[in-house]
Amino acid sequence: MKDDLAQKAVSHALLGNWKEALSTNIALLKDNPKDVDALNRLARAYSELGNLTKAKSSAKRVLKIDPFNTIALKSLEKWKELKRGEILKSGPTSPQTFLEEPGKTKIISLIHVGDYKIIAKLDSGDELTLNTRSHRISVLSIDGKYIGRLPDDLSARLKKLIKYGNEYKAFLKSANSKEVKIFIRETKRTQKLADIPSFSTEKIDYISFTPPELVHKKDIYEDEGEDEE
Repeated sequence: MKDDLAQKAVSHALLGNWKEALSTNIALLKDNPKDVDALNRLARAYSELGNLTKAKSSAKRVLKIDPFNTIALKSLEKWKELKRGEILKSGPTSPQTFLEEPGKTKIISLIHVGDYKIIAKLDSGDELTLNTRSHRISVLSIDGKYIGRLPDDLSARLKKLIKYGNEYKAFLKSANSKEVKIFIRETKRTQKLADIPSFSTEKIDYISFTPPELVHKKDIYEDEGEDEE
């Protein structure tokens, strides 16, 4: 019975049903007030509903039981940047969001990270936008706020892949005041790049690629300068 209730609590959170998630976790805590997982979920539900006071209180209860609980510590750090009554507005998160596929997905640490007050309002699983510029790719929130940039080597590679027809989606993986990680997924691979993985499947640096039909053409990248700023 307890396991079923815990699963319901997780499902409500994944679907963004925060009122139901709140009541389910409260029910779990009546049975076991020291259920750290339920307390963390309760804190998240309160924060999503705009009640930061109770969210922080629930997270602090976690730390009294487990002083080094990373979820509670990160949550409290993030909520420092939010105003009372402010709602995070996270959308539903699919369990498949972070499913890794060799050559098609990659977890990336951003460079030149933006204002943490903006980043703090995002949550794991939130969709982001990849904004292709002349020689770089910036990462923006759905409402257009700057989050950070992809490393230069990856930007150069993805720019070319996107130019030839590939498509990608990006999601926030994790964030704190020192580091922001995103999860990038290839959602469409153009036929001409059928044998070209978006991301290396080996632990090596990203390398340049040439579409198979253009292997011997020297001018493949000559037009790259046309859209430089």
